[in-house]
Amino acid sequence: MYDIIVVGGGPAGLTAALYALRAGKTVLVIEKSTFGGQITWSPKVENYPAIPSVSGTELGDKLMAQAQAQGAEFELDEVVSVELDGDIKRVKTDFGASFEARALIIAVGAKPRAIGLEREAELIGNGVCFCAVCDGAFYKNRPVAVYGGGNSALQDAMLLSDSCSKVYLIHRRYSFRGEAKLVEALRKRDNVEFVLESTISALHGDGELTGITVADKSGESRDIAVDGLFVAIGHAPDNGVFSQFMELDEAGYAASDERCLTKTQGVFVAGDCRAKRVRQLTTAVADGSSAALAACSYIDNL
Repeated sequence: MYDIIVVGGGPAGLTAALYALRAGKTVLVIEKSTFGGQITWSPKVENYPAIPSVSGTELGDKLMAQAQAQGAEFELDEVVSVELDGDIKRVKTDFGASFEARALIIAVGAKPRAIGLEREAELIGNGVCFCAVCDGAFYKNRPVAVYGGGNSALQDAMLLSDSCSKVYLIHRRYSFRGEAKLVEALRKRDNVEFVLESTISALHGDGELTGITVADKSGESRDIAVDGLFVAIGHAPDNGVFSQFMELDEAGYAASDERCLTKTQGVFVAGDCRAKRVRQLTTAVADGSSAALAACSYIDNL
């Protein structure tokens, strides 16, 4: 029996574990993929306070090591169900394990929607990116493409056009879903080219992205040489297994404020799986600390 089980080993989950451990609680962190979370995709992180520059992998390793030094336990497994037995939360995993805790912190994150192309996974972090704020600086004076038609794609294109030699903005429709003012501002940029009514059909490069193939609505294809591709076609929160314990908004995010509470006593939510306007490393760790302190208060009052 643990005091707290944290589901998700990204920055939010590892910060939650750290705060709970320092409050004297026992903690198990269950992560299904990579400890450190999506930040490990970033070759360099330069927007975290007091750390001028660090690789995402190194930062993830440091977060995990810090929690481990405080006494955290870790399981690399996928949670497939959660049951409530009075005040006890029983978590079952894909490998058949079962764990119990007094409180549960859900920090499963939100994954960027992938295009679904062959070799896409192997090129993530090697030219295929999902965060212009995080990785845009590495493509200064180099050609890039942005794929998407909402505000995120338009904002990414605007940011990248400040430093990249060329920005191809690719969208499957003729008109954008994002703000008209952003579209007009981008049309005025000499280094931005709109590639409309088109989809990306192939990625090129051996170990590093060197280009893409774009197909328009008529089926005609065009190869474009780019060093970076920023995919901005939305995110998908990973809240499905836990949906019975929380209110979800229309997009599937946990409808919780910065207190990180859910409708279920003893169940808390933190990080990118929570409904919020800004999803950054700093907001994830802030959620982790808030959720942990709320969980500790809940346990202390049982």
